Amino acid sequence: MATSSAEWQSPPLPELPQAFRISPLIRLTLLLFYVALTVPLPFLAKVTQAPVPPSALAVALGLGAIALYAALSERVIVTNTGIQVAYPRWVPDLLRKGWSLDWSEITSLKPRSTGQGGLVYYFLTQAGEAKLLPMRVAGFARLVSLVQTKTGIDTTDVRPLSQPWMYLILLGLTLLLLLIDAWTIWTALTVGMPA
Repeated sequence: MATSSAEWQSPPLPELPQAFRISPLIRLTLLLFYVALTVPLPFLAKVTQAPVPPSALAVALGLGAIALYAALSERVIVTNTGIQVAYPRWVPDLLRKGWSLDWSEITSLKPRSTGQGGLVYYFLTQAGEAKLLPMRVAGFARLVSLVQTKTGIDTTDVRPLSQPWMYLILLGLTLLLLLIDAWTIWTALTVGMPA
């Protein structure tokens, strides 16, 4: 049976606009890591009679959790005319500021090495601006494919900053730390109780 030439064409690009959110694995891992690092502190402040009241510490840590959640609510929106990094309306500009670029403004995608030896990429514009390409989004390969299609910039060597296995290891260590936290909190609550 003969096949038509249309069957051999590459699949069509997804309809735009499309939104890319930070990977759920990354969001879960970082939120749990924050909880693991901070949850025992109010209990320890009470037991050690720290100068900071435990209730004030708990409120401050709660505000920190909200700020972290806000940062992790980043969305990359790709349209036919450009790319935008945005946050929900409830996130004040003071915490995180988004940006947007028209495809026609983008001249290149330049790599820069990080202090840990990884690579991040910046969009360079005709006006000399540099905007960081978000690299922790779910569907990163699809995102860079859309960037290549819309700008003509070769993105074949662009890889995510961190691989999923790195976050799986961090998640496992975080769960272990949460177990230690549970023991720490239990010990703090039982200190001074009669035997």
